[in-house]
Amino acid sequence: MTIASIGWHRPASLAEACALGLRYGSDAAFLAGGTELIPDYQRARETAQHLIALESVPGMRGISQDQGLLRIGALTTIAAVAASPLVRELVPALADAARAIGSPQIRSMATIGGNFCRAVPCADTPPAAIVSAARVRLVGTTGARELDAVDFFTGARATALAAGEVLVEIVIPVQPPHSGASYQRFARRRGPALAVAAVAARLTLDGDRVAEARIALGAVSPTPLTVARASALLKGAKPSAALFEAAGELCAQAALPISDVRGSADYRRELVRVLARRAFQEAVARAGGSVQ
Repeated sequence: MTIASIGWHRPASLAEACALGLRYGSDAAFLAGGTELIPDYQRARETAQHLIALESVPGMRGISQDQGLLRIGALTTIAAVAASPLVRELVPALADAARAIGSPQIRSMATIGGNFCRAVPCADTPPAAIVSAARVRLVGTTGARELDAVDFFTGARATALAAGEVLVEIVIPVQPPHSGASYQRFARRRGPALAVAAVAARLTLDGDRVAEARIALGAVSPTPLTVARASALLKGAKPSAALFEAAGELCAQAALPISDVRGSADYRRELVRVLARRAFQEAVARAGGSVQ
């Protein structure tokens, strides 16, 4: 396949983009920043014959707060997410995740919608969004619908998007009082590098105890993975090094890593154990609590 053989479409509206997506079905790919999509063509992972560029579709960029909700348009760049005062104030773990992606050049082109829709297992922003109770708004030819972000991912490089549907925005509720979140990841080198393993956690405190815990693992399963057993262990307990050690062990047991050139499955499980402890500690600190 050559670039010249691919049909190019530049819709001027969301309705037109959805209609094109429905028309070409699985033979269409939506283009946002292209930092993952274009390399996928080069690696022959993507074979769609029609590219639908979303750059001219209005209303899909920007970050705003509205009625207790943080709204991030799908075409908002990763750089804008990382630098946004609103994101850094309301969901700092998401800003941390955005800053971890690629290089400044990549972040200036890549979009948060693309980071979701390419559904790469090691994508950074989805785990941080999931622990923040994010939802995604999808629009198609028959209307709009919302999903919990965790349900958007159905497999490695697979999502719940139907033919003709476009991810329009990520919606995050204002976090509960006395909440703190953290995103911890490990890569094999400093600078632009894919995560070998990652852990996002949000802890909400009630006095000196954990009232709620949300955990999502990245890069160690086909999709972002929540860990209900670790969340249940943390809930109602006083933060302590021993508690976080036990919860980290449950996270490691829940992980479904593969072995590849970046690390073995056992190595990734050990990373999850360590990263989980760090995430819990930072989450408690950000919530204004302390660890015994």
